[in-house]
Amino acid sequence: MKGILTVFVFYLMCTFAFGQTKTMEELKAEQAEKAAELAELEVSLGELQGKVDGLKADVAKLTDAITPYPRWSTGLLGNIGLNLSGFNDWFLNANPSTRATTIGFTSAAFANLQQEKYFWRNGGNLALSWLKFDDNPDVDTGDEEFQIAADALNITSLFGYKLNPKLAASGLGEYRTAILDGALNNPGYLDLGVGATWTPIENLVVVFHPLNYNFVFADEGFDYQSSLGLKAVIDYTTNITEGIAWRSNLSTFVSYEDASELSNWTWVNNFSTAYKGIGIGLDLGLRQNKQEANAQKMMNPNADISDNPLQTYYVLGLSYNLSSN
Repeated sequence: MKGILTVFVFYLMCTFAFGQTKTMEELKAEQAEKAAELAELEVSLGELQGKVDGLKADVAKLTDAITPYPRWSTGLLGNIGLNLSGFNDWFLNANPSTRATTIGFTSAAFANLQQEKYFWRNGGNLALSWLKFDDNPDVDTGDEEFQIAADALNITSLFGYKLNPKLAASGLGEYRTAILDGALNNPGYLDLGVGATWTPIENLVVVFHPLNYNFVFADEGFDYQSSLGLKAVIDYTTNITEGIAWRSNLSTFVSYEDASELSNWTWVNNFSTAYKGIGIGLDLGLRQNKQEANAQKMMNPNADISDNPLQTYYVLGLSYNLSSN
């Protein structure tokens, strides 16, 4: 009886081992079959993608051929931000009763012309914001007026004669200033220069002008210096993901006379989730200008101002986007 039991157990073990081996062989065969099928599909997909890209290029060329000149595109976008806060006898605060109001506004407009042999791109950016803070609303101290928190105006005009579809000889005029509280053209910056403009893709414009004069205007106070230098501008617009648009403009001037003292740059970014023209938006501006920092040191000798601090502003709020093509 014991011998029969041993033979039976041995039979079961052999059967199980054979079944396992057979299962592994079947899995390997199935894997090889699927891998071969995948390789065939990848080849077909590559061929289809090539055809799709070719058709897209053909459609773009045909669209360009049948679109009449002149071709104008215009648009207006920006943000409106409003923040209100108030505390009354809130004793966890150092000032139990406070009122704070922040109002911000940004706007960017453009009007671009395309002709067969040349283009003309025009744009403007305006950023304004005001802040009012009252730490004793029950007493009229006379200090409850709105204070300027951000103030920047930028206007550009770029003309280019096309040497080929992606490269043009160009001339640029760019003007920057503040506009509130007597700051218009005090200081003001006007760049006039010539060079080349490269448009490798539809929504990217790269301006490189090695011959540019940076005029600086000021009514009084600090002695701003104008100089000859290099002007470079990068303007890019894209959709980061579906429903999130990004526009970025970097403008920089490098002085040939004194790069460390007379150069400056400004970088403005706009993010928008606009749906049918309305959504949530964020505007972020960055800037460095040593002449402006030196002017602030002269006018406010007791203020703690670093050598050339990074100037920033942001506005978060309701965005709007209106355009026509």
